[in-house]
Amino acid sequence: MTPHFPPPKSPSACSRAFTLIELLVVIAVIAVLISILLPALAQARLTSRATVCGARIAQLNTAITLYLNDYDNTLPQRRGPLPQGGESVIGALFGGQKGQLPFYGINEIGARGRPLNAYVSSAPLPPPDPANPSEENEEFPFPAFSSPIDRGANNTGLPIPGLERTTSFYTFFGSSYTMYDHDLRGDEFATLVPITERGVGGKMPYVIQPSNTWVIGTHTIYNYQGGGNRESYWFRPGLCEANLGYLDGHTRTRVRVPVGIVNETKDYVFGP
Repeated sequence: MTPHFPPPKSPSACSRAFTLIELLVVIAVIAVLISILLPALAQARLTSRATVCGARIAQLNTAITLYLNDYDNTLPQRRGPLPQGGESVIGALFGGQKGQLPFYGINEIGARGRPLNAYVSSAPLPPPDPANPSEENEEFPFPAFSSPIDRGANNTGLPIPGLERTTSFYTFFGSSYTMYDHDLRGDEFATLVPITERGVGGKMPYVIQPSNTWVIGTHTIYNYQGGGNRESYWFRPGLCEANLGYLDGHTRTRVRVPVGIVNETKDYVFGP
């Protein structure tokens, strides 16, 4: 019986391996595509985080509006101890949780003792028991006050070992956000939170431009306070921007913060 052999394959049907040059070309094309796509992906991620941050500011801004209605146009104010003795309203204690800063009660007064928190939490914290005041110093995490773009500051202005810089204002102050209680000249220049002789704050003054007056924002808005530079570049290197909530209730993201003591721009104003 004659053996049967399959017909020979045509040269075109034979498999052929990639040459080294072809592999290098493919790798080069992939590298070019990655170099093009990575910046776009990074920008998309930044935009997403900025949007989440803006949404949290909108939530806090709504809480502030409710607080103003309940307390006759008085912003959430809390007194804390001063380094030289006595007490005064400390803007950073308006909401959030305990921070690391060992001054002004930042590392002592917890979530129960910060007035805006009861208006933010879906399950409001009970106020501290007057018979047990230490309850206001209990630790509670408050993620609503944490921004996903919080990068802290390379220069806090504190020449104290371990406090010269921070990677997170949420960790440092207990909140990534700040309430507007003074302008860029310094803490002693009160605005929406009045300065009084006894340091007890009080009712917000009449505001001429509520649609352009910011009331809550990322800490980057105070980047150039006192003419310095905290290097709080959260959105892009070397450029300071801020997310802001305004007294009329609207919010804006990535508002440019000009260099220097500039208390009024086309996008926002410090001052009633």
